Amino acid sequence: MKLATARFDGATRVVRVDDAEGFARPLRARGAEIRTMLELIEGGAAAVQDAVADDERWPLDKVQFLAPIPRPRRNVFCVGKNYRAHALEFTRSGFDSSARTASDAIPGAPIVFTKVPECVIGPGDTIRYPGQATTQLDYEAELGVVIGKGGAFIAPEDAMAHVLGYTIINDVTARDRQARFKQWFLGKSLDTFCPMGPWITTADEFDVGSATVRCWVNGELRQNARTSDLIFDVPTLIATISEGLTLLPGDVIATGTPEGVGIGFDPPRFLQRGDVVSIEIDHLGRLENRVG
Repeated sequence: MKLATARFDGATRVVRVDDAEGFARPLRARGAEIRTMLELIEGGAAAVQDAVADDERWPLDKVQFLAPIPRPRRNVFCVGKNYRAHALEFTRSGFDSSARTASDAIPGAPIVFTKVPECVIGPGDTIRYPGQATTQLDYEAELGVVIGKGGAFIAPEDAMAHVLGYTIINDVTARDRQARFKQWFLGKSLDTFCPMGPWITTADEFDVGSATVRCWVNGELRQNARTSDLIFDVPTLIATISEGLTLLPGDVIATGTPEGVGIGFDPPRFLQRGDVVSIEIDHLGRLENRVG
């Protein structure tokens, strides 16, 4: 099932997407309109499965997709250096304060940071170029994990039962701020720095172990990898983050980006105003945003 937050003809609703037929259908629970994606997720797996689609059909070419969770209840959890090739390119770039040489580029445990909820935007929204804050704007295509069932001290073997589904995230980054402050939060939480969407594909319809992650800038393929290349897989990430920190329904985890980001080139190829970043992950749709 593909779940989205969408706007059509002045109405914003939680919808089920049928991209094969080209329609989105608003969802109801017990006859009542579902107001937000968080409301649906908090109802649990049964509520998601029991949600009923209206007879009303919204043509996808007329629908505006918002971020699936337009404003998460708290920070988005993010993982750094979780593909080997990217970890090596990041260390070579000179922007990596966590490693200096190839011998220590690959982390021994997940590196976790966060992005504030206010930086989340949806498909088609503009990534604002904050010229007074950075001149080194970069993109990072990532698989996002949406938690459906909360918990703490979740064992890796139990972790997948806590996943509602998956979405696409662009972990936009100000590289100069990342280098200047020797940590990642201040370079990654600027306004509009977390494009997300276009929908959540439920876990039963997505093979998290072998999906392809691709990113284009102005039509040029920059990133092309598989989730099987992750250093720390989704169960490991959920187990690590939940050690004494209770995950909540609706929490989002961005699992890291593969090789091919702007700082990986020599010289670096940072984003400029007018550039279009397009990301696709198998069965999760296409997330596209322009820099402005």
